[in-house]
Amino acid sequence: MVGTAGHVDHGKSSLVRALTGTDPDRLAEEKARGLTIDLGFAWTVLPDGTVASFIDVPGHEDFIRNALAGAGGIEAALLVVAADEGPMPQTLEHLAILDLLGVAHGVVALTKVDQVDADWRDLVVEEVAALVAGTTLAAAEIVAVSAVQGTGLPELVLALERALAGVPPARDVGRARLPVDRVFTLPGFGTVVTGTLRDGALAAGEPLEVLPSRLRVRARSIQSHGASVSAAGPGTRVALNLAGIETAAIARGDVVVAADAWRTTRLVDAQVDLLADAPGPLAHDRELSLFHGTAEITARVRVLGGDAIAPGASGPVQLRLARPAVLAAGDRFVLRQPSPSTTVGGGRILDPHPPLRRRRRFDPRVLARFAALASGDPLERAWHMLAEREPAPESALAPADLGLEPAARAQALAALQRVGRAIDLAGHGLWITDAGWEDLATVLRKVLADYHASHPLRAGPPPEEVRERLGLAAEPFGAVLDQAQREGWLVRTGAVPRLAEHAAAFTPDVQATVEQLLARFRQAPFGPPTLREAEADAGAAVVEALVARGDLVAVSADVAFDRAAYQALLDGTLAALDATGQVTVADLRDRFGSSRKYVLPFLEHLDRQRVTRRTGDVRVRAAIGRGAA
Repeated sequence: MVGTAGHVDHGKSSLVRALTGTDPDRLAEEKARGLTIDLGFAWTVLPDGTVASFIDVPGHEDFIRNALAGAGGIEAALLVVAADEGPMPQTLEHLAILDLLGVAHGVVALTKVDQVDADWRDLVVEEVAALVAGTTLAAAEIVAVSAVQGTGLPELVLALERALAGVPPARDVGRARLPVDRVFTLPGFGTVVTGTLRDGALAAGEPLEVLPSRLRVRARSIQSHGASVSAAGPGTRVALNLAGIETAAIARGDVVVAADAWRTTRLVDAQVDLLADAPGPLAHDRELSLFHGTAEITARVRVLGGDAIAPGASGPVQLRLARPAVLAAGDRFVLRQPSPSTTVGGGRILDPHPPLRRRRRFDPRVLARFAALASGDPLERAWHMLAEREPAPESALAPADLGLEPAARAQALAALQRVGRAIDLAGHGLWITDAGWEDLATVLRKVLADYHASHPLRAGPPPEEVRERLGLAAEPFGAVLDQAQREGWLVRTGAVPRLAEHAAAFTPDVQATVEQLLARFRQAPFGPPTLREAEADAGAAVVEALVARGDLVAVSADVAFDRAAYQALLDGTLAALDATGQVTVADLRDRFGSSRKYVLPFLEHLDRQRVTRRTGDVRVRAAIGRGAA
């Protein structure tokens, strides 16, 4: 996508018309006044087969807001300077905007060379070369042309080919968005919107939504460069015929996205670059107009690390937006003051969805985070973005939020794991930073240690109590316990977590009670006391501790065996299965002199453990056994 730039009446529209055969001035008022007022569009196929789409922007300062609506989607610039006047005020402002947007590819067209002599032309070329030096267009070729006589047009076409060949492929994060720059009704079709597709592909017929209104729509059809297509990829100029929406319900500045693929935001972390010739410093808490994509939004700027950003300097900020926007990490924007109307700077989005709490403006950790995000290092970006979302599934680390394509995100997380800076919790696909895991593990250890100190006879605290103390949802809580167990410092008895070094500590008096209770279980190994009877004799905490350390094996809510009896029952069951292929309650009852009261809960326990499987009145080996507890 090539965007024109330059002062009013320097011949931008005439040059686009000469290159494409299409007049980009489509409004009757534009034709009547001979002045570009709004965005114009045209395209042509270059000799090497490249399709060059042009967005022609107004050059008059009164229409700079319209020009900015077209600047957000361009990949290369066609900076137009009239040879008879040289650089003018809007030349300078448009060039500054291109620089703020990071447009690093383009061509400078020196127009109207038929109206000046060679010496004057050469002076203007030197002036333009000095003007673009130090900007993102420093390497742009300068081509002298005349749209009226056709002078230099073949050379300009070749220069455009070379410039476009250097443009990297459009970013694809798998989530399409289309900033709308034009809306109209086409008889027989209905609502049509146009724009430059970003960040993903769209297909005809797929469900879409319009943000920020969240209206659901569908793409009846897609056109690109005058032809119907079944799908379009990022970087493509498209027109969508939308079903399910009236023309009045959508406007320039809205964004059409794949359904449920994007969230809007009203608070973002950003890095701001102030122009060297800005009318003054950017003071904390100032209100400016933010231009992003095709939208203009009022933004309040919270300066971090200082009270202002000086002209020519850069700094971290938080932007609070007056209305929701669709933003991704790495997006560029322009800032203008409304009165007197002028561009003051621009910048990059670092985090489109930061925590909603206010940043501490002078906190060194906050400033270090901003510096890391601004560095562009994928590993640093991934680490710091994870740190404020942890523990998080990989799906929550959206490529558009990280400013990384999906493959780069996966590579960054894998690299962080290799160097020990991030952990995939027990392989569950839930990620946490090394620092985050250290903090979380410290809290978990303390919760368990405090509980063990208060309840020395219990195996450990109820899991829900621990989860609430950690402030985690069920899925990440399970992954945290699994990771701690994998590291060996936490074990679980059933679902109850405890520190590995914890063991029930009985006082001498309690130990005597324990010995008496265990003796009762050994005296009648296959007809022992029920758990309720045991708790009545020794207390619930003592019985719980004996189960936790394995002296007793509970097979139901009220039946338990001492360790040796349980093993004998298990061995007998397995032997019967090996001998006859099946076992019944009566078989075990008779074999061990027990009763149905004890044998049935034991076999149901083996069913749950997938050692056995009930078929009618008999048990057979389970197809997949995992062993008894």
